[in-house]
Amino acid sequence: MEANDVNIMVGDPATFGILTVSDRASSGEYEDLGGPAIIGFFEEAIASKWNHHYHVVPDDRIVIAEKLKEMCDDLSCDVVVTTGGTGPASRDVTPDATASVCDKILPGFGEQMRNISLNYVPTAILSRQIGGVRGKSLIFNLPGQPKSIRETIDEVWKAVPYCVDLLGGPYIDMNDSVCNSFRPKSARRR
Repeated sequence: MEANDVNIMVGDPATFGILTVSDRASSGEYEDLGGPAIIGFFEEAIASKWNHHYHVVPDDRIVIAEKLKEMCDDLSCDVVVTTGGTGPASRDVTPDATASVCDKILPGFGEQMRNISLNYVPTAILSRQIGGVRGKSLIFNLPGQPKSIRETIDEVWKAVPYCVDLLGGPYIDMNDSVCNSFRPKSARRR
């Protein structure tokens, strides 16, 4: 099957939100590397058409929550991925902001991300990453470092396309050699 045939079959493009949470990156003190790492994963792993909205905000619970709501409600993002602000420090409020805007929490996301990270660092137990649903949008928190982002997203994304299906979103087709996502046979379109 040609790549263009896949794009014809899948219909509307998926819309992704990427939200980097960092006081220093939002003030221009240093360049954000987390958001571009997530976009890099999408470029490599997703075979169907997609577009994205990318923002960098400070570690402020209200600002994060407002941006998450905007991405879900106004920009109609099918998936919103955050990076940064998931640890135990007082300024780490990304999971708190995420929980405050979600209709449902999906505990498996946080459990799986910590489990993956524990293969690399014992401090993964300090992470408070979560995932949840707001309306028809899936939101989940990734770590802040590009290496950790990639280790984590490569694994958890395997469940994301089917979650988007269940939420009534567009069909996301993957490059299986990069990320072989799972769908029950009855949900596959190719």
